[in-house]
Amino acid sequence: MGKSLLERVGTLLYFVTPNATSFSKVDQVPNYVNEAVPLFVFFIVVEFVVRYLVGQPARINEAFSSLGVGILHEATGFISSWVVLLGYQWLYQYRIWDLPWNSPYTWFGALILVDFCYYWIHRANHELNILWAVHQIHHSSEDYNLATSVRLSVLQRAGHFGFYHPLALIGFPVSIVVAHTAFNYLFQFWVHTEHVGTLGPIGWIFMTPSYHRVHHGSNKWCLDKNYASVFVIWDRIFGTFEPERDNEVIVYGLTEQPQTHNVLWHEFFYFGEIYKKARSMNTWRDSLKAVFYGPGWIPGAPRLGDPDTFPDVKAPRAKYDPQLPLWQVVYVTIHLILALLAQQLMVVRFTTSSWSTVFAFQLFIFSAVGVTSALYDGWRWAPAAEAARCAAFTTYALSTPITAVPTVDNTLVFSFVIFFIFWTRRGLNRLSSNINTNKIK
Repeated sequence: MGKSLLERVGTLLYFVTPNATSFSKVDQVPNYVNEAVPLFVFFIVVEFVVRYLVGQPARINEAFSSLGVGILHEATGFISSWVVLLGYQWLYQYRIWDLPWNSPYTWFGALILVDFCYYWIHRANHELNILWAVHQIHHSSEDYNLATSVRLSVLQRAGHFGFYHPLALIGFPVSIVVAHTAFNYLFQFWVHTEHVGTLGPIGWIFMTPSYHRVHHGSNKWCLDKNYASVFVIWDRIFGTFEPERDNEVIVYGLTEQPQTHNVLWHEFFYFGEIYKKARSMNTWRDSLKAVFYGPGWIPGAPRLGDPDTFPDVKAPRAKYDPQLPLWQVVYVTIHLILALLAQQLMVVRFTTSSWSTVFAFQLFIFSAVGVTSALYDGWRWAPAAEAARCAAFTTYALSTPITAVPTVDNTLVFSFVIFFIFWTRRGLNRLSSNINTNKIK
């Protein structure tokens, strides 16, 4: 039986019941995260409208970047979700207790302990440089809104591997853990907003938007604080809690903010930074520390670095804010929507599709997000790359039905042929302009 709209919204707030969300087998657990994607889009749009109405319009370039990252995160979920609990079932055979899957005690125990595990996942993502390379993209948004919540790396789920496995030894069935990891993630959606203030006594126990705003700050007093997802009590217990300050303006983004909206570059650039840092060390020991110690570590400093040497970011800080003409904004919007629809279609067809079809969908999604986000940076090869992408799609679609609806498929082919011609001409014009400029020089 399909879920009501109210039930779907309830999953975003952990307003679910044990009876409705307990399953004996993992393949019975619904894909709660993918079911919430339409709600993500709806509430993100609503927040944009609200900000516009109150005279605080959000930057669409940053939102497109965040949505692009989110599309890639969900497009690769069928692989990364499998990695998270790899080996869990094997470990489960050595469990201490047999916790029944349909017991409310098991359900509430999993709610608490999954969140406890997530606290340490999140903390490790900030305290191990190699994991920070994965997680930094979530913090690279200079705006703080609901779109930021979906800004998660394609490798983020894989970085959770091993942290939930102790629950197998305790005796929690994998189906219960899978359900709660989904709810734990969905709960984080609503805390990414500036439109909710402090929540009084609720904040004594639960994570709130106010506390999570601190977590996203690049101000020195905000760094490495408020890691919890649902229960902020973990931060209070382990000394990482920091409340929002009335007299301080939070600056969002990284302490050293990259000047780009290119999603694919954002996904992987920091691995190169780690490599360069490790190569610069004088000993193998320090090279390993550059990989596995904190991002702020330098030789002679403590494991997490010396806070006195960290950049002290203060407001106001200029944001990277390139603009596109309206027609390009519309174009990017259309192709992000197509990428999202392709991701949703791939999820529906995944179990019946060949690996070559899945690969083709992945290639379309990654290239769509990558090239359209590069347009904002004025990347000189963007027109040529977009022409090549449109040509590749047209070639594939002429031989393979995309939606199985002839009218839709024919419209897509016709549109992409027009796009190919347009971007080819634009690319050639830019090339001609560059050649003429070089001749003048």
